[in-house]
Amino acid sequence: MKINDIRISALGGTLCSIWASFSLGDVVQTVLTAALGTIVSFATSRLLGRWYKKTSDKQR
Repeated sequence: MKINDIRISALGGTLCSIWASFSLGDVVQTVLTAALGTIVSFATSRLLGRWYKKTSDKQR
């Protein structure tokens, strides 16, 4: 057996053991949380941009 074969086997075993520890519910919860965070971040940046534009226009 070559060194590369051993490394690939060890990496494959590690990935399989990590993959087995995840459940579908955890993955769905992570995806939904990430989507909600993205939406809130986008909305916040848009609102702050509008607020900044209004306050900078009033100062002129």
